[in-house]
Amino acid sequence: MATLLYRLGRSSFRRRGRVVAVWLLLLVLLGGAAVAFHGATSDKFSMPGTESQRAMDALATEFPQAGGAGGSVVVAAPQGERLEAGDLAPVLKAAAAVPGVIAAVDPFQSGAVSRDGRYAIVQVQFDRPVNDITAAQREAYLKVGSGVTGLRVEPGGEVLGNQVEVGSSEGLGVLIAAVVLIVTFGSLVAAGMTLLNALIGVAAGMAGLYALSGVFELTSVTPVLALMLGLAVGIDYSLFITSRYRQFLSEGMEREEAAGRATGTAGSAVVFAGATVVIALAGLSVVGIPFLTTMGLAAAGTVAVAVLVALTLLPAALAFAGDRVLPRAQRAARPTGTRREGFGYRWAGWVIRLRVPILVAGVVGLGALTLPAQDLRLALPNASTAAPGSSAREAYDLTSEGFGEGFNARLVAVVSGADAKTTTAAAQQTAQLIQQTEGVLAVMPPQPNATGTTALVSIIPKAGPTDAATEDAVHAIRAKVAAVDGARIAVTGATAVGIDVSQKLADAMPVYLLLVVGLSVLLLMLVFRSILVPVKAALGFLLTVGSTFGVTVAIFQQGHLAGLVGVDVPGPLVSFLPILLIGILFGLAMDYEVFLVSRMREDHLHGDTPRQAVVNGMGHNARVVTAAALIMTAVFGGFVLMEDPTIKSIGFALAVGVLIDAFVVRMTLVPAVMSLLGRAAWRLPRALDRILPDLDVEGERLRHSLAPDDRPREKADAAS
Repeated sequence: MATLLYRLGRSSFRRRGRVVAVWLLLLVLLGGAAVAFHGATSDKFSMPGTESQRAMDALATEFPQAGGAGGSVVVAAPQGERLEAGDLAPVLKAAAAVPGVIAAVDPFQSGAVSRDGRYAIVQVQFDRPVNDITAAQREAYLKVGSGVTGLRVEPGGEVLGNQVEVGSSEGLGVLIAAVVLIVTFGSLVAAGMTLLNALIGVAAGMAGLYALSGVFELTSVTPVLALMLGLAVGIDYSLFITSRYRQFLSEGMEREEAAGRATGTAGSAVVFAGATVVIALAGLSVVGIPFLTTMGLAAAGTVAVAVLVALTLLPAALAFAGDRVLPRAQRAARPTGTRREGFGYRWAGWVIRLRVPILVAGVVGLGALTLPAQDLRLALPNASTAAPGSSAREAYDLTSEGFGEGFNARLVAVVSGADAKTTTAAAQQTAQLIQQTEGVLAVMPPQPNATGTTALVSIIPKAGPTDAATEDAVHAIRAKVAAVDGARIAVTGATAVGIDVSQKLADAMPVYLLLVVGLSVLLLMLVFRSILVPVKAALGFLLTVGSTFGVTVAIFQQGHLAGLVGVDVPGPLVSFLPILLIGILFGLAMDYEVFLVSRMREDHLHGDTPRQAVVNGMGHNARVVTAAALIMTAVFGGFVLMEDPTIKSIGFALAVGVLIDAFVVRMTLVPAVMSLLGRAAWRLPRALDRILPDLDVEGERLRHSLAPDDRPREKADAAS
């Protein structure tokens, strides 16, 4: 692989004009396709095979009038006053006038008025599902009650959705990444070229994703996740190759040869690291959850594009940059074969001397951070975590204030029978059983469809949509209604769907974690031709995941220091965060493992003692890995500044995970363990040695093939 990438790097360097032209043309074509075929994102978290989803699908055919999006316009009178029927007339008129609204129910007829008469809820029914509601319809709905004086009117409900917008806060992460690159390289040209290269890759990947959004349904979180990952790995992959290129230049190598070797050596590690991330993200499809599969594949696509850009466009950009990728002082001092020992060498020596206490402190410390993860609870996002001041959040809070949390967690029991008589009897029995269930506040009279073969029983629990008591109530209701004969009964609604989705994801998480750990051992066994090194890497990954979960739960769920990251209402983590975090952190953790340990193996093969190989591996790569980790942390951290709680929690968890994995696990615990293992770290049973293919990630065979003539420096060609 290294030889093939070496040729690709030299070819891209030599034909730099064509390579840049091809990428720019591709970017224009993808951008045009994105504009032409761009589709709307969705907030639908469907879960085929669950009881709640089967009921929702049945409603679309058996009870179509109940299948449209719903809204709740909450109205409140001033403190100490009561609402009168006439007060709501302008609100009802405005709600009924919204395009697509087929019904706006008077609260005084439906009984949706609080006991003190101060609050009322106008139920609004649309003629189409929430995913088909247009921006114009939402805008018109948000204006309901805007002209009413003397009353507080807050439109809310599922019709508003939860569209995520990328704003200026993410640019802060990119700015910090630029500063880190400038400090690392000491050259504005090298930093700017690396960042521009990554941005072109992100633009191409995102344009391709939006071009496909008209064919495949994307959740609103999917593009943001793809942007987050594509930007982070794009900068890092370009950083690794550029750093190796600069190293070869500083040793006196000709530029085209340096580009080829950098692509063949560091590029091999980039290909492996990128493939690992892609496999981990694509592996989310094994969970069998459509929206999670789409998220994983979309993010995997942007990572794959980032790898291609780093291997082709970057060498071409290096050709245009010339020697300016080096600082002025280094350009004047070239060539030199010496290398000043920096902090990485000193850090490795210190870690090796204190390896036992460092290992104990590291494992115990990360174990302590993992403890809060025992209380991990999952839920889908809802209006309770919407941005403060938003209409959805205001309506939610006003409903809770006037009626109680349970009115925001409405459930629906769908009763289907062979005929109207059977269905009516079963619906009445169902309503009685549910009313007797602990955790249920109220049950509405059954509402039949036109033929009488399907009836809806609306349920209001006592607690909110993400409260554990509501989850217990849903399970208890399902257990009780199972005894009703003569009809099929299913409990659904947004709250029930969220409970089912979270349960299925929680059940799938251990399986996926086992798959990822097993995959890491296998892949690293192929790369390092060792058994102990992959096992050590997998155990380190488990420490990273556990401690990241613990810190995220402590802040976002338990509320410790929540104000520092802008969390005003702690609650359960978004249900797909843990499994998504496992997949992404696995890929990123393997990045750092490969970049650090591959150099250790390389020096060990060249005759260094195990201890010296560890010191050299850390010394050569610590600066680059530190920069890469800081860049990823900055990019992910930029998303913490977003108001959307889902994106905020994902960005925070990834930023914390990268910091822990890079600085605690890979740069501290790994050299300590490697020094303890000594030569045993690189042993591989002969049977496995014969079976396993040699991927040559370190480029050993490439160096041997170039050794006879040592590739003497050629004269400056057209690249000069």
